[in-house]
Order: sequence, then C-alpha cells, then structure tokens
Amino acid sequence: MKITTVGLDLAKQVFQVHGVDAQGTAVLCKKLERSKVLEFFVNLPPCLIGMEACGSSHYWARKLQTMGHVVRLMAPQFVKPYVKTNKNDVADAEAICEAVTRPNMRFVPIKTDEQQAILSVHRVRQSFVKARTAQANQIRGLLAEFGVVIPQGIVHIAKRVPQVIEQPELPDSFRVLLQRLYTHLKELDKQVDELEATIAHWHRESDLSRKLAEVPGIGPITATALVASVGDAKNFRNGRRLAAWLGLVPRQHSSGGKSVLLGISKRGDTYLRTLLIHGARAVIRHAQDKPATAWLRRLLDRRNKNIAAVALANKNARTVWALLTRSDQRFRSGYAPASA
Repeated sequence: MKITTVGLDLAKQVFQVHGVDAQGTAVLCKKLERSKVLEFFVNLPPCLIGMEACGSSHYWARKLQTMGHVVRLMAPQFVKPYVKTNKNDVADAEAICEAVTRPNMRFVPIKTDEQQAILSVHRVRQSFVKARTAQANQIRGLLAEFGVVIPQGIVHIAKRVPQVIEQPELPDSFRVLLQRLYTHLKELDKQVDELEATIAHWHRESDLSRKLAEVPGIGPITATALVASVGDAKNFRNGRRLAAWLGLVPRQHSSGGKSVLLGISKRGDTYLRTLLIHGARAVIRHAQDKPATAWLRRLLDRRNKNIAAVALANKNARTVWALLTRSDQRFRSGYAPASA
C-alpha cells in the first residue's frame, strides 16, 4: 500500500518513523538507526514528511528534499496536542504524522547551508560577548575585594587594570592572577572582533542585508541575522505576522467578547527581538536631532521610552517584511502607502 504521509521523530541515534496511506490508515511503524535513515527514505516513493523543528532538523530536511520528498517542519508545541497517550517515540512519530496534515498548521521555513552558517557565527559571537561580560564583571568584583573600584564598562577595565597590576601593595599572587584574567579578556575581545568582521563581510556580499541596513535601527549585525533567519519573507502573509513571529505584538487574554491585550508575547527568536529593540533604543537616543522621526517623537510624548522602543522595533519588523517581499523597493524615510 502506498505511503503518502510520514511522521519522523528525530533523535541522536534511534529514529522513529510512522507512515499512513491516502485514507489515513497506519501502514508503517518502524524504528531506524541513524546510519539507516537515508537508505530507507531514498527507497521510499516521494511523500509528505513531517518533523519537529529541533536540533539537526534543517539538515535532515535538506537531505530528504534532495530525494524528492516534501518536508515540513513544525514547532514542537504545535505537535504536542496531537499526542494521544503517554510520551514515547512511537506516540511522538504518530502525532507528527497527524499534525503535518492539518490545513491550518504553521510550518517553519527550512534554512539553507549558508543561512545556518552565518547564524552559527552569530550564536558563537553572542556566546563570546556573554563570556566577555562575565569575565569583566569577575575582574571588577575581585578588585573590589582589595578596595579598587572600577566603573562599569569594559573600556574602563582596559584603562585601569594595567595600572592596577603595577601597584606593589597588591599581593604578587593576585597580580599574576589578575594578569591571567586580563589576558583572557583581551582574547575574548579579539574573538568578538574577528567574528564581527566575518559578519560584516557577509553583509557586504548580500544585497538584501545591505538593503535592510538602510532602515534606522538596523545595522549589519541585525540585518544579517534577519536575512539568515527569515529566509523567504513571503512565507508570512503580512508584516504583522513577521512581527508576531518575533514576539513583538501584544499577547491576548480575551474571553466573552472582551479583548484584553497584555505585554508583548516574547515568542520566537529572542536574539532577533533583542537586536531590534536595542536598535530602536539607539534611534530613540538621537530622536531629538532627527526631523524625520515625527511619529516617534509624538509617541515619546505619550508613552515611556521602553514602550516606544518596542513599538519602533515592531514597526521596523514590518518594514523588513515589506523590503524582503518587494525586491524593487528601497527604504524611504517618511514613506506612506498610496490610499486605495
């Protein structure tokens, strides 16, 4: 009997496969070793394959697509309601197979090798920045125990620590330790600079990234992360869908016909949302000197800066969708769509 839909539960070594025919009858329930997955699907007639969007899912999706299969990735929280019994690999594969056939299911765009490569650079840079901040705070805390107080900011540490190391009143063992920590801090700073240079090079080579960087509040780092993460923006029906995907729209708790809007949902990619909001804060900082930001100044007169930053990030997300879906358009400050 021909298999039309397959649910594939991914794992590190043991994969579970659940297949159904055109009538929805289960005709396949099989456990596969990792080394046998490609061999099994290359001999399977082209069908619809559903998987949860998790570690290695984009890799397997690209591999299965080259074999002629139609692959759909779904967020795990959308698959969970279809689990009919206790959680196990068999039940998960069956739930994935059921969820992928739902007409209103939301799917995750499959990323290319290039997209995943530049996103890996972003993730590693983010981890180095976090480690650099932790190292700077540790140096500041250890010096405070000896009565040396350094203001916040890595710039102050770079200025003061070499001077502190030369102070003879500090124990020799502590000065040696401080030198080791300072060397480690400089190495982390060097790694961050090199990764930012890699991102800047990718940004210069990408037309879409350079186009997004023209939007106030979006720089090379944010632009490259958006292009690599969003991919084909036409997967989103409109700009608000993209903003909701980034968690920049209010979450609802409505009932009985009464709409209740709360804070932003904070769903989706935290890294992208953080970059957009920080970029919006930079625009707000210079809003008083920019005559083209009348909308933003009116908003700042009514609401505080944090709310205005999120509102501007939401607006920038919608602008990003418009620029990515319309290849012939560039960003224009003060643009207003023609009335119907």
